[in-house]
Amino acid sequence: MSIPQSGGGPIERHEQLAEYMAEGCKPKEDWRIGTEHEKFGYCKDSLKPIPYDGERSIKAVLEGLRDRYGWNEVRESGYLIGLTKDGANVSLEPGGALELSGAPLCNIHQTCDEVNEHLREVKSIADEIGVGFIGLGAAPQWTHDEMPLMPKGRYKLMDAYQGRVGTTGTTMMRRTCTVQVNLDFATEADMVQKMRVALALQPVATALFANSPFFEGKPNGMRSYRSWVWRNMDAARTGMLPFVFDEGFGFEAYVQYALDVPMYFVYRDGKYIDALGQSFRDFLKGELPALPGEKPTLSDWADHLTTLFPEARVKKFIEMRGADGGPWRRLCALPAFWVGLMYDQGALDAAWDLVKGWDAPTREAMRVAAGDQALGGTVNGIKMHDLAREVLDIAEAGLKARAAEGAGGLIPDETHFLNALKESIASGQTPADELLAKYKGEWNGDLDRIYAEYSY
Repeated sequence: MSIPQSGGGPIERHEQLAEYMAEGCKPKEDWRIGTEHEKFGYCKDSLKPIPYDGERSIKAVLEGLRDRYGWNEVRESGYLIGLTKDGANVSLEPGGALELSGAPLCNIHQTCDEVNEHLREVKSIADEIGVGFIGLGAAPQWTHDEMPLMPKGRYKLMDAYQGRVGTTGTTMMRRTCTVQVNLDFATEADMVQKMRVALALQPVATALFANSPFFEGKPNGMRSYRSWVWRNMDAARTGMLPFVFDEGFGFEAYVQYALDVPMYFVYRDGKYIDALGQSFRDFLKGELPALPGEKPTLSDWADHLTTLFPEARVKKFIEMRGADGGPWRRLCALPAFWVGLMYDQGALDAAWDLVKGWDAPTREAMRVAAGDQALGGTVNGIKMHDLAREVLDIAEAGLKARAAEGAGGLIPDETHFLNALKESIASGQTPADELLAKYKGEWNGDLDRIYAEYSY
């Protein structure tokens, strides 16, 4: 989840809303890769979630990272709720999952080095206090009440609101984890093409990274339970955004969508002010009930954009949001997958050619099939397994064309980061399929074994 944004001064013209996003346009040589991933923490002796405070807690992990590795504190109302260093930040998800939001980096080699260093640091602290971390799309055993809400004002407001809209919002907050990548665009037209490809192919990422077949101690009947959770929460701010494929889509069309999404809060003087369900359009007119007579700043607009949760999201960059959290190889594979598709024009054009004939019902059906059946899904005669194979070939070609070297030139490109996904294509098995096979086979239904075998 996002931290308070610093977007700028007063909004005096409507055009500033689109201009804010357009400020993200940059030449190709300045494009960067920002990878985020979340993981669940648990006590090794009880296999229960770690609390915020205490000897074995998320706070203790943050303090250890601060003291041993030089991270800088982020506090809210006196609580330690995050860390920053060298353009990256570590933050808390609502149910206590730990998130790394990586620095903007030039290539996947650097991204994977960053991920490895972070996991090494976290493990060194966690081992000493008797806790572990595991990468999954959904909490495998824990109930809602076992996962305490972290002490952040944003989460308190969201939790109350999510209980009133949809059916799974509080589950999303406490008991799901993701890996995502944030990518740049050159122009408005480039943003449009990338958003269309991102949304259309997000189900392929959901399928390849499916890693949440368990919930509350047993199989849930799906490969990505996390995907199902997102499909059944607040419909006003989630989904596949069919309007992105309309003629004339651009920054202003996204602004109009965002203005129609009900607000959560306004951030003032270190505190979150309840604006649940209120309208940013009213805010622009100085008629927001939460702050009568006050008009918003660009920081307020930036904050509001972080409360939209579609499968791909525009801010000053594009966020790919469809994948389950998972093992470390897939933390590097996710950015490789999307960079291969997005950062080479030939690959981006090939990906668009693949999906441009699909209509909105087809894209939505793909989303459902990916979450339920992963690579086993079929929509309108399109087999997800075959589609994923073709998309992965395009991504690999894009990475070869990028030719971003690693290890001082000893590694010619970034294609080896796709190996985990190639293995899934070869076997037809996603991480969820592997977990289910273990559960039904050698684990003999003992889900406790997932922690020892799959923790970082």
